[in-house]
Amino acid sequence: MKRKNKPENNNKNKTSRREFLKKGLLAGAGTVLGGGVVGSFNAFAESGDTIKVLGPDGKVMSVDKSHLKEIGARTEKQMQKEGRDGIPGRKWVKVIDLSKCKNARMCMAACQNAHQLRPDQHHVNVLRMDRGGETAPFFMPKPCQHCDDPPCTKVCPVDATFKRQDGLVLIDNERCIGCRFCIAACPYSARIFNWTEPKDAEKYEDVEYNVELNVPQKKGTVSKCLFSADLLRIDKMPYCVTACPNGVYWFGDENENAVTNGTTKETVNFKKLLKDNAAYVLMPELGTEPRVYYLPEKDRMFPFVYEGSTELKKDKH
Repeated sequence: MKRKNKPENNNKNKTSRREFLKKGLLAGAGTVLGGGVVGSFNAFAESGDTIKVLGPDGKVMSVDKSHLKEIGARTEKQMQKEGRDGIPGRKWVKVIDLSKCKNARMCMAACQNAHQLRPDQHHVNVLRMDRGGETAPFFMPKPCQHCDDPPCTKVCPVDATFKRQDGLVLIDNERCIGCRFCIAACPYSARIFNWTEPKDAEKYEDVEYNVELNVPQKKGTVSKCLFSADLLRIDKMPYCVTACPNGVYWFGDENENAVTNGTTKETVNFKKLLKDNAAYVLMPELGTEPRVYYLPEKDRMFPFVYEGSTELKKDKH
């Protein structure tokens, strides 16, 4: 599929993102711009030549190029290698407690804001589930499952989607050609396609591409949940996990056998949490070995309220 080129904006001689990368400037510099580093910029001399980068909060900032060199930020080659290799010694897992989901959808909003997604685009979607009969409906957040045996990576003809050593499945939009084979191969419908220009495209036009954040997004490419790989790189919890007000999400490292709740900040034994609550994965018969686990909707914290209805359907469990 041939991707359409963006029209020139007022015939200005703007250097493209790829040209920045070829010059060895700083791809993904936002992942190293912590508060202390940004606060120390005043100590450096200004060169007058600035570059747009993404800060740790996902916001665009203009930074003097000389400052980036001073703090030893990573080159594009280093960033791509780190993004593909993952974080050594880690094996990330997510646990979703269905008994606590109230359909607040703040996890969705936080993810959309971080990844330049429009309101109709979702990396994580909260679904209304109904088993039928006398069982009360419930809500189920559904992100990418980050399978250990992902079918999506096997069908990509250009190695744009890949599995890392730390368990994450990512997409490189600099490689993606928009064939959508990965979308067809995913049994969990966890991928989206950018049919139109992404949200705030002009704002991100000259921002260096960060493969672990998958921003800037591109028209004609695929996007998906990344387990917030950019935040994991700087020892922070995923956007969706910390945004949830009801304690739905647990996240952590399987190698450490520990997961932490994004709301209560409580850390527990990962395997014990799964065993004591009869955790399960989606469609285990497929053999994809998901890294997202679900705790059943038992002892539900909230009664089910269907949006748009005043009727309160109480849980009969």
